[in-house]
Amino acid sequence: MKKIFIILTLSLFAVSYSQKKKEIFLFTSFREPATEGLYLAYSEDGYNWKGLEGSFLKPEIGASKIMRDPSITKGADGTYHMVWTTDWKGGNGFGYASSKDLIHWSKQEYIPVMKHEPEVVNVWAPEIFYDDVKKEYIIIWASTIPFRFEKGMEDEKNNHRMYYVTTKDFKTFSDTKLYYDPGFSVIDCVIVKKGKKDYVLVLKDNTRPMRNIEVAFGKSPLGPFEKRSKPLTEYLSEGPTVVKVGKNWLLYYDNYGSKNYKALRTSDFVKFEDVSSKIKLPEGHKHGTITTISEAVLKGLIEKK
Repeated sequence: MKKIFIILTLSLFAVSYSQKKKEIFLFTSFREPATEGLYLAYSEDGYNWKGLEGSFLKPEIGASKIMRDPSITKGADGTYHMVWTTDWKGGNGFGYASSKDLIHWSKQEYIPVMKHEPEVVNVWAPEIFYDDVKKEYIIIWASTIPFRFEKGMEDEKNNHRMYYVTTKDFKTFSDTKLYYDPGFSVIDCVIVKKGKKDYVLVLKDNTRPMRNIEVAFGKSPLGPFEKRSKPLTEYLSEGPTVVKVGKNWLLYYDNYGSKNYKALRTSDFVKFEDVSSKIKLPEGHKHGTITTISEAVLKGLIEKK
């Protein structure tokens, strides 16, 4: 009887172990001049990335027909939701599409989140965050509305603040609201859930003398965010994204002043270590976000090419 129990236990363990499916990291990207659409890279360790050649979704909407800053997240139902910048200037919304396998996509939609602001200059770098507490998606982006805020040294058409909407189904959206106003031009924000009632906002100080990346802290994904850090990166850096690898977090960013990509490693978002020498990215990689995919999805992406 004891032998049978041991065999059954080992069998159950084997089944349980085999059901643990390996997750692969996936990095979204685009290539200048942003007319070709979605590029992808994958990694098994979060440091070394291999590009999947060619575009996986060509932009069809927006006046400029471009796709910049593709942000993607996996919903609770396994569907991937993506938003992107459709126009460098002149637009009042962002692009949206969804997919189960990152190959077959829904019809591209234009979401005019700033249509109520006739003077809006742009809608830049929308980012999706899934709030697992309220079971809804938060989409944040940067826009400039001339003469709305104190501009400091910034030109009125370059004085950004962060805005947001929420949605549960990407069909109906909340009213657009101001998300983050630190008192200066800010863009490229990313929400990170560090723990229960413990959130980090990664942001770019877009003022002319700074143009670097910082972090701030809050108890909710909607803020308020306080205790802003000193600059973490050098002058002329942008497009941050964050991924958890093991017990640490990696903060990737486009160090565009020096025309390279860099990464910082942290366990607490207070102390950071430069690990740029340990990463490898495809040539031409640009501002995107990181999610996870299954080995089956990766196999499909590779076979598509």
